[in-house]
Amino acid sequence: MSYGVVRIRSPIKKNSEAEKTLENMRLTRVNHCTILPEDKEHKAMLDKVKDIVTWGEIEKESLVELLRERSSVEDGLSDEMVEQQTDFDDVEELAESIIDGEAEIDAIDGVKNLFRLHPPVGGYKGVKKPYNQGGSSGYRGKDINDLIDRMLGPERGE
Repeated sequence: MSYGVVRIRSPIKKNSEAEKTLENMRLTRVNHCTILPEDKEHKAMLDKVKDIVTWGEIEKESLVELLRERSSVEDGLSDEMVEQQTDFDDVEELAESIIDGEAEIDAIDGVKNLFRLHPPVGGYKGVKKPYNQGGSSGYRGKDINDLIDRMLGPERGE
């Protein structure tokens, strides 16, 4: 499994340890998203920045949309690019292997494990409270896919 991680706020007081952790995760700005494998090291990183980010298990459909629409390649990632540069036939197959931890997004030339997203349609519920208390920060499980869908663009979230 892999986590979809979205930065939802900037720290008010500059905590250098949290900022360094966010830089290591490539989350340098609000509304940036990255995909991290579910392992002990990344869980420890997420615990350090749990008040600044939200995360959960990303599903294949959401990852495919991120790769196609918001990847760092101009005009998005296409099936032809994936087929030429990897052993996978299309974006769906690549997304499935990324979720299973068998491949990395950085394997394709020009594609970064960073997605710049719009603010979510309808906004955040509150960035100061954890998700399980009615806010937006912290672990949210499968609900991260709904947030990512709302952040892919104003025309999609309605």
